[in-house]
Amino acid sequence: MRPQRLVIIGDVMLDVVVRPLGPVAPTSDTASEVRLSRGGSGANIAVAAAAHGCDVVYVGAAGDDAGGRSFIEDLTRAGVVARVGIVPSPTGVVVALVAPDGQRAMLTDRGANRSLSLDHVMDCLAAPFDHLHVSGYTLLDAATRATGVAALAEARGRGMTTSVDVCSVAPLREMSAEAFLSATTGSTWLVANQEEALSLSGADEVDSALDRLSLHFAEVVVTRGPLGAVVRTRTERFSAPSASAEIVDTTGAGDAATGSYLASRLQGSSIDDSLEVAMRSAADVVGGLGASGWTAS
Repeated sequence: MRPQRLVIIGDVMLDVVVRPLGPVAPTSDTASEVRLSRGGSGANIAVAAAAHGCDVVYVGAAGDDAGGRSFIEDLTRAGVVARVGIVPSPTGVVVALVAPDGQRAMLTDRGANRSLSLDHVMDCLAAPFDHLHVSGYTLLDAATRATGVAALAEARGRGMTTSVDVCSVAPLREMSAEAFLSATTGSTWLVANQEEALSLSGADEVDSALDRLSLHFAEVVVTRGPLGAVVRTRTERFSAPSASAEIVDTTGAGDAATGSYLASRLQGSSIDDSLEVAMRSAADVVGGLGASGWTAS
């Protein structure tokens, strides 16, 4: 069986991950651990999917700068084909502030990502592929939403499977659950964390959220941090416990789980086996600081 060809549309980001080693001094210095790395939720998914046997093409937009070049180099080293359009804006940057429990808050400048063009995306979709994944960040931003929706429609029209992930609850609430569902309903897979799933469904507990969201998608995957993950099809429910022991930083854990799960499912594995693979991948990520291994040199 040949490897499945997966196209991912997502952000090109440079991550600055900061974990203060004590209380933050508002007007002075605070000793911290700081890591500079390749970011982008979709790119994390791409690397995980490539590591699990898929041929992956990554589509995005970057500036003509060190951040964009390093991003492309990092994906190439990971075996991902980077189809990144260069635009006259700086490459996106996110600063992730990591709390003592490993949770993070993110300060985001989407930069060149807002200039991702429909022409570039459709050119990248011209070659044969098996599955299209669209990052929620592309759909949550009004500047790129129509491009993401058009790409999903193109893939579905050609009989390909599709997937979307929600990515971030604050812009989801700003966009509205109804608008997000309108943009994504009919996709094969939906991936969300627990908070995103509750917000998107309007439910107050996970089982109800799964029931409601399964009316729109063939397979709904909800990651739950230390509680593992659950999957709902239109007829069955599946679950897996977390495989994580020590949690240093949760940045990128859900992305690793998503990429590993999609790769496993696209290559014919069962939901149970794919969930197990996803939980192991997430556990590998949370044990270190930052979502990827690339550091500036």
